[in-house]
Amino acid sequence: MQATYQTAIIPAPVSEVWKQFSDFHAFPFSKSVITKIEKVGDKPGTEIGAKRILNDAFHETLVEYKPDEYKLSYSIDDGPSPVSKQEVANYIGVIQLSKDPEGNGTLVEWSSSWNANTEDAVEFCHGIYVALLKELKSIF
Repeated sequence: MQATYQTAIIPAPVSEVWKQFSDFHAFPFSKSVITKIEKVGDKPGTEIGAKRILNDAFHETLVEYKPDEYKLSYSIDDGPSPVSKQEVANYIGVIQLSKDPEGNGTLVEWSSSWNANTEDAVEFCHGIYVALLKELKSIF
């Protein structure tokens, strides 16, 4: 099983940072990494089973939504290489927010794991998450 894990400290309260993630059909903090979000189906972005397509390429489904815990999980159902359904199976991403233990704001943990025959997706996913967390930090 492959995996990636990134963290960032955001200088804002957890409830404020959560607003950036609380709707699965929106990515308000990321204009350069996520340039297009297409809602798929009728489910709202706060309901398990909500679907989206990011950048006309990443097909994702909300699989866990716990706003009281500031946590959500999603699957990548298909995407470009190296995360296409032919190359990767059981991809689950998890975003978990919590109070920074040192009291400097919010700790954002973004992890993902999947099954694949190669390591190609590790660097690919790591780079995307690093860029997204950098953009998130820049708005606070």
